[in-house]
Amino acid sequence: MRKALTGVLSLAVLIGTAGATGASAGAATAAEPTAKQSSGAAGSGEATSEDIKDRILAIPGMSLIEEKPYEGYRYFVLNYTQPVDHRHPSRGTFQQRLTLLHKDVNRPTVFFTSGYNVSTNPSRSEPTQIIDGNQVSLEYRFFTPSRPAPADWSKLDIRQGAGDQHRVFTALKKIYGKKWLATGGSKGGMTATYYERFYPKDMDGVVAYVAPNDVVNNADSAYDRFFRTVGTKECRDKLAGVQREALIRRAPLQKKYKEQAAANGWTFNTTGSLDRAYEATVLDYGWAFWQYSLLADCADIPADAKKATDDDIWNSVDAISGFSFYADQGLEPYTPYYYQAGTELGSPDIKQPWLRKLSRYGYQPPRNFVPRSIPMKFDRGAMRDIDRWVKRNARQMMYVNGENDPWSAEPFRLGRGSKDSYVFTVPGGNHGARVSGLPEAQRAKATAAILRWAGVAPAAVEADPAKAKPLAKFNKKLDRRNGEIERDEAVLRR
Repeated sequence: MRKALTGVLSLAVLIGTAGATGASAGAATAAEPTAKQSSGAAGSGEATSEDIKDRILAIPGMSLIEEKPYEGYRYFVLNYTQPVDHRHPSRGTFQQRLTLLHKDVNRPTVFFTSGYNVSTNPSRSEPTQIIDGNQVSLEYRFFTPSRPAPADWSKLDIRQGAGDQHRVFTALKKIYGKKWLATGGSKGGMTATYYERFYPKDMDGVVAYVAPNDVVNNADSAYDRFFRTVGTKECRDKLAGVQREALIRRAPLQKKYKEQAAANGWTFNTTGSLDRAYEATVLDYGWAFWQYSLLADCADIPADAKKATDDDIWNSVDAISGFSFYADQGLEPYTPYYYQAGTELGSPDIKQPWLRKLSRYGYQPPRNFVPRSIPMKFDRGAMRDIDRWVKRNARQMMYVNGENDPWSAEPFRLGRGSKDSYVFTVPGGNHGARVSGLPEAQRAKATAAILRWAGVAPAAVEADPAKAKPLAKFNKKLDRRNGEIERDEAVLRR
């Protein structure tokens, strides 16, 4: 589960935004497999008798939406037929969208999940750059257009999501036979963890970034402790001052909100009122700042909120939290996330005592952000099972957290049963924390482990892990630098 990503905030975990063509009409359907096998490597110089696209489309249930050219790779946007219910495969199917960044079948493959929509523009996750491999990116079930029709929301759970990944892996492993790593950030890191828990034999390693671990949903003191000490007192006071003024000036600022809503066609049926949506946005402000910003960005917060103009207060909250988000039109794309937060994943409930006398609703639960027509019941055992499994069974799993990221306040922890697994924290890092932001010795150690798990560690790195570095050069079009957050890994609102 914002910051100049107006409208994408704290309860939402790491989104994979849509931005892409979901049209599958006229898509090429799977061809019959042929006996010949070839690498289909882009730019490898090898003579191939069968194109990689033909091999992919020979997989039953796989169809092509489009192929986009990219130098050094082949990039495919695909649909794959999945059962709505993996426990009862005969009870209907749906089309699940995925993308494939193909380099060479003789390279390892990274299975990336955002836990939200899939982006249909070529990109590499950090592990993909480190191992110089292929990347499969899967859209999470129930995020449009990968939603069964009609939508039986009871089939949206972490085990069904893991089943989707297992079927995609099983189908593509026949082509990409080298080692596989699972990765993702925030909800994607959670998703990679759940996949490993239910299918521990599939992947050769897991790299999970800023993945929250809300073991007991109604025990959120860790978040309150985080907000009492994060950053500096000066910065915390500035943020609290803006929040207080936003609630004190509720009437004039809500007038502006109503004007914005009228101009943009925003409605508030899901939250129940514009007032509830307004307060939810204001209460997200501090969380969103630390999630998406760095301590240095505190210089942009109004220094004396009491003396700031109404426009100053509005603009600061809107830039960081996004007043459009809690409108029906902002919430609708994230209904699957809020549903999962309110049925299995859990969500934080922070106190914010400096707002106690001003707040009418408190930190609102996920149920308030899902249409009432969708039934929800919380499973208190789901996250406890995951937490227990990681502590007892983690093998070749890595967690990378951000020191100043609220979601890292309740992280995954390793136990006595874990082996060859690691937890790293990026100093001063936010929700965009990456291996590249770790101190030098830790960065080399983490990079060496990823290379080793993928089976591509050079001999020099095997002998001395301190020499480890990514095998592929940084590409500003494909790769994100440490600390950069894009909407396919950013939401986890609360």
